[in-house]
Amino acid sequence: MSNPTSETPERALAFVGGGQMASAMIAGLVKAGRDSSSILVIEPSSDQRLHLEQSLRVRTAPCADAQLADADVVVWAVKPQVLRQAALETRAHLGAALHLSIAAGLPLPTLSQWLQSERIVRAMPNTAALVGAGVTGMVAATGVSAADRALATAILAATGHCFWVESDERLDAVTAVSGSGLAYVFHFLEAFQAAAEAVGFDAPTARDLVLRTATGAVEQAKLGDPFGTLRSRVTSKRGTTEAALNVLDATGTPQALRDAVRAAYERAGELSKELSGQPG
Repeated sequence: MSNPTSETPERALAFVGGGQMASAMIAGLVKAGRDSSSILVIEPSSDQRLHLEQSLRVRTAPCADAQLADADVVVWAVKPQVLRQAALETRAHLGAALHLSIAAGLPLPTLSQWLQSERIVRAMPNTAALVGAGVTGMVAATGVSAADRALATAILAATGHCFWVESDERLDAVTAVSGSGLAYVFHFLEAFQAAAEAVGFDAPTARDLVLRTATGAVEQAKLGDPFGTLRSRVTSKRGTTEAALNVLDATGTPQALRDAVRAAYERAGELSKELSGQPG
């Protein structure tokens, strides 16, 4: 994975919005060696500014001002519903910065119109970025150069794995899989814990067993064998595992997951149109 500091040693970086995801990105960059004094965060909340200043030692401001003119990269980390207004309030203070948007659901044409730029990278991180294990898909507008791509990759790599896709539509698919996917896993773990409790384990023991089992499965899967192969190795003919899997298949669990991912993918496209003011 790229070292952010090797790619961007002197780059001035500004965040518009200082919420959880921005904080995770900043923490990753600082941990990787970036000088926190090179980072400016525009954040209206005085409590959040104080938190950022004390915990991450970054510079902050309550609103856009002349300091933004020095930024080589501006990360838009505000809610999508307020990005348009934030852009209007901020544009006059910006130089020729690369724009990196982590605001969900806003496609490149809309971002380009609001930010009046074609140097835009749109990214979809997931919340595992908060523990340095994020997955982030990225798509670039037409004005993004190879150097800009390297710069965006270096910034987002500080929170985990990142990769490029070729269109807004493909980023909608990223949203449906890795963006929303953590919730699918948590949903499964929640149900798995409840099932363990139903056969007699107390809640703390059930949670511990479920987490250790899931972690072990992921570690095995990392060795590279297909998931189906790994499953079959655990499943003896007419054994306990087969009995359990037969129930999951009979209740339509595999199809339900396919349907769930498809629903998330379609909703991501609908939200892009809604947030952009496009006709449905």
